[in-house]
Amino acid sequence: MNATDRTPADLLRSALAADPGRPLVTFYDDATGERVELSVATFANWVAKTANLLQGDLSAGPGDRVALLLPAHWQTAVWLLACSSVGAVADMAGDPASADVVVSGPDSLEAARACRGERVALALRPLGGRFPQTPEGFVDFAVEVPGQGDRFAPFAPVDPEEPSLIVAGAEFSGGEVVERAEADAGALRLAGPGARVLSALPYDTWEGLSAGLYAALAVGGSVVLCRNLDRLDEEGLAKRVESERVAVVRR
Repeated sequence: MNATDRTPADLLRSALAADPGRPLVTFYDDATGERVELSVATFANWVAKTANLLQGDLSAGPGDRVALLLPAHWQTAVWLLACSSVGAVADMAGDPASADVVVSGPDSLEAARACRGERVALALRPLGGRFPQTPEGFVDFAVEVPGQGDRFAPFAPVDPEEPSLIVAGAEFSGGEVVERAEADAGALRLAGPGARVLSALPYDTWEGLSAGLYAALAVGGSVVLCRNLDRLDEEGLAKRVESERVAVVRR
């Protein structure tokens, strides 16, 4: 973290400048056997493309609310940083009926239809795969995002004092997200660059978002994000902790 980092998007820019090739998010789904590892550079590219989609095609800007009806997943982490890049408010499990944009996984499409604004559907398939058929009333993220630009510049400056994140009914500015993430990294004893956190916590609480993304990002570390970890026995978990060189486990 640099002294000039005042939003989550700033933290990502600093990570990219420091060491673009290191792992940032390693995702496991123990229900499907999926493993995806994204370097800082690859993750930042996904964020830039998603931010361009959000700002350009979906017309979202500072203060607009984006309801994220998504599980703890590497693509959810991308959307959180894309919202920060644009200045939109990422509302985890927020009410789609009052959102400007809704982003839904395959299990929440019906609820997402309550959004009167733009609707984006994520299949959450391995390697970012698309739906066999795009859900009616939605755009398929996997279809739309590849053609977006690899670099992003916001139309308007992002104010770190403005709302950036809503989770479990609590609202945080971009600056507050950064401050809390840095404090959590200290509490977790993440020893700076290279520190790896394994998190199986859902993204519906601050604790889950911090352990599964923000705390590691704040200190130049990385996260091993695990979905359906209950499918893995203790021996399997121990092997993963060893092979991924994990320092902290949260579940």
